[in-house]
Formats: sequence, structure tokens, C-alpha cells
Amino acid sequence: MNCADVLVIGGGIAGMSAAAALAGHARVVVLEAEQAVGYHSSGRSATYYHFGIGNRAVRAMTAFSREFFEQPPVDFADQPFCRPTPALFVARPSMVEALAALEAEMQLFTDTIERIDEKGMLAMVPVLKTGGDDIVKGVVDYGGRRLDADRLLQAYARRVKYGKGDTVIGARVAGIDYKAGLWQVTTERGQQFAAPVLINAAGAWADHVAGLAGVRPLGLEPKRRTVIMFDPPNGIDASEWPFVKAAVDDFYMIPESGRILASPVDEVDSPPTDAQPEEYDLALAAWKVEEYTTMTVPRIQHRWAGLRSFVPDRVPTAGFAPDADGFFWLAGQGGYGLQTAPAMAAIVSALVTGGSWPEGLAAFGLTPDQVLPDRLVGREVSV
Repeated sequence: MNCADVLVIGGGIAGMSAAAALAGHARVVVLEAEQAVGYHSSGRSATYYHFGIGNRAVRAMTAFSREFFEQPPVDFADQPFCRPTPALFVARPSMVEALAALEAEMQLFTDTIERIDEKGMLAMVPVLKTGGDDIVKGVVDYGGRRLDADRLLQAYARRVKYGKGDTVIGARVAGIDYKAGLWQVTTERGQQFAAPVLINAAGAWADHVAGLAGVRPLGLEPKRRTVIMFDPPNGIDASEWPFVKAAVDDFYMIPESGRILASPVDEVDSPPTDAQPEEYDLALAAWKVEEYTTMTVPRIQHRWAGLRSFVPDRVPTAGFAPDADGFFWLAGQGGYGLQTAPAMAAIVSALVTGGSWPEGLAAFGLTPDQVLPDRLVGREVSV
């Protein structure tokens, strides 16, 4: 039996950032089912930081996390985890009200917002379809940032190691028992681990892990999202284009390694699985590109899908389960896991160690009751 103070199930950005935050306080062991950390959702993200997704709680976490990305602690990283990349939010005539509401929400958390006309949008992205029934209004956030997700994940992994913690890959959980004040975890390979605190950061599998532990599920809803990558038109350099997103969440695109990455922002119900793109969703992504721009997608160069998991109110959840001593939920990050990781790590550290709620989060209006799993108790849940 390998004993620790804290066991973390899940080596995605949520689990690794939480483990890194606790490594200075306790002996931490991370159990990752796959052969590498960040294999599922964390490795299939657009890796972009912006205020155009989520609700107010998510935006508060995003705002809190900005300083960490731009000025990480000197003992954590020697350069920022991000680079400036503006975000352009666009609207057709039917989306103008939605864009105005989005602008008002974003302005609560950043002062880098500016309205932009059709001429200005075309100067930024010359392939946009504008005027008439096409794009007529835009809002640009010059505070948008492209995140280096892999470097961030590896930095968290190093912090766990330097804190004398361990990350065990290929450690898929087969059984969980609670005995004599310890959570005892057995993997499919027969490895055994025990700790008084068990953090469930298993992403789309978090309700399944809870079931193994005899803990009431949260009602997580995994949703599949599809992304395509294609070449820009001949003679067009798209490398300096901003992140472009429709106000009604049905399209985004961003330059990526000389190509263009695009998604229909789909949310397709899915069981927890190694998500793969389906033909209809690939066709939808290509059609959305052609609907919002003058580009065509004659050939998809690369494609993938990932799962985004939500609890019913779509607020990332962190806290001890009300029905199980020492069982800690860290789930429901949706598509916000990367851009909220520093905030969620600070929350986990405070709640697990009994420390003070982070002042920065309180300043942005986020309180413990918004993230604790207690708020979800009593809801009807089906799994």
C-alpha cells in the first residue's frame, strides 16, 4: 500500500494544478489512467484565454488567473505562459442583442474591450463576410491571450515532483474503499494507494469515480466538441489574425501553426470516452467556416474531438462531498479548465488545507457557496 496525504484521481489540468498547489503542504500522489498527463480534454483545447465563454463565476476565475499566466511566480516559470492575441466577437443582425449582453458582461472583468465597425473587422480579418445579413457588429478584446497549455501542464507536473509528490501514469482506477479514515484505491494493474483525502479530478469520468467510492454523483454532463484544421487560401498570411468567435456560440476560429483551427462550438451529449470526431460534426465545422467567411475548406488537414463536462449550473465545482468524509470534488470545468486552472488551484488549496478564501477571487465577486458541491445536493441526478 502506497500511502500519501492526498490522492488525486486525474492528471488533466485540474488535477495537476491542484496537486501542484498542495505539494508544498502535503504528500500528494496523482493517478492518471492514460500513458501521459493531459491526454483527454486538457490536450484537446483551443488553448485560449478570454472572457467570451462561461457565466459570471467562470469570468471571475478567468480574471483571477490572468496575473498567474502573465507573471508566474519566479520559482514556477521564467517566462509568461501566454502571448497577446486579441479576441474578436462578431454578430449578424439577429445576434446584435447577444453581442451587447456579452460586451456588458466582459466589461465587468476587463477594461480592454472596444467596439469595432465593419471596416475595422476586415482590417483584422479580411476574409470575414460583412454587411447585409452577414456580420455587422463587432467587439474586440485586446486582453485576449494564447496559452501554452503543454508548458503550463509540465510546469505543474514539475511542481508536484519538486514537492516530493508522485504522478503515476497508466493507473486506471478499478476500485475505491473507505476504511479506518483512509480512502484506499486499487488500480487495474493491482497497485494500491491510500490517503485520508481523495480528490476526484477525473473529468468526464468523475461521476463514475464517485460511484466506485459510493458517493452521490453530481450529474455531470459530458459534451463532445469537434475541431478542424485547414490551410488558409493561397497568398494569405493568417498568422496575425485574432481569435474570432460568434456572439451566439456557434463558431470560432484562430490561427494555429500556419493553418486555421475552427469549431462549430458544438455540444453533443456523450458518455465518458476517448472522444473521436464524427462526419456530421466535421461537415458542420467546415460549413460554419464558409458561412462566416469567404474561405472554403477543400481539405481538412487535421481533426479531433474532446469532451467538456458540466454540472447543472455550469460552474466548476470544488469542495468536500457533503456525504463522504475526505472525498473532494474537482469537476465540471466545462471548456474553461485551462483558463481557470490557477483560480481553481487556489480554491483547492484553501479548502483542503483550511486556509483563507483567496482575496483576489472575493474581489471579483466569487464566494465559496458558488463552487462548493453542497449547492448541487438535492438535485435529481441520473447516471
